[in-house]
Amino acid sequence: MSTAHYFSSDPEGPFERRRISAALNGAEVAVSTSGGIFSPDGLDKGTAVLLKHVPDPSPEGELLDIGCGWGPIALTMAQRSPDARVWAVDINARSRTLCAENAASLGLSNVIAAAPEEVPTDLRFSTIWSNPPIRVGKAALHDILLSWLPRLDADAEAWLVVQKNLGADSLQKWLAASLPAEHSVDRPETDKGFRLLRVRR
Repeated sequence: MSTAHYFSSDPEGPFERRRISAALNGAEVAVSTSGGIFSPDGLDKGTAVLLKHVPDPSPEGELLDIGCGWGPIALTMAQRSPDARVWAVDINARSRTLCAENAASLGLSNVIAAAPEEVPTDLRFSTIWSNPPIRVGKAALHDILLSWLPRLDADAEAWLVVQKNLGADSLQKWLAASLPAEHSVDRPETDKGFRLLRVRR
């Protein structure tokens, strides 16, 4: 099955789990993946760049991974901030199931895999990390980012990783122009053709 449809809520094709090894938070761990989700064969290059460069998430409060896939970002947040609650959000039901199973297998009880509409609307987030679904299309991507990034708590940060040749620079400009005035946007890091964008509130 083509991974082009990983942003479907109910992907086609059989849900057949397979175990892979992935380097998360400095250790090799076994996780479950499947076809019909983002990067089922391992840690995506962009996600690896994000996890390499981001500062530690807030040690407490509500943390958010937008587009969790099988869970590498959410699982890393949960490992680094065991006293925080990590919301692993994805429209893809298969991704949410795998993320929750991987959190359980790693003993991470602070991960909640949820559909976007299942996250309480009054929650504010002390850290947001995301490898956002660029290929979903510009309009849909903009809707996703404008629905979550303004929910940053005061003095909190969001970190996004975007491939340079998939529009990282134009996305940075759009975010700066479109987010409410109390937000700032910059680009602290470039690595292997990826831009790390930081949104601060």
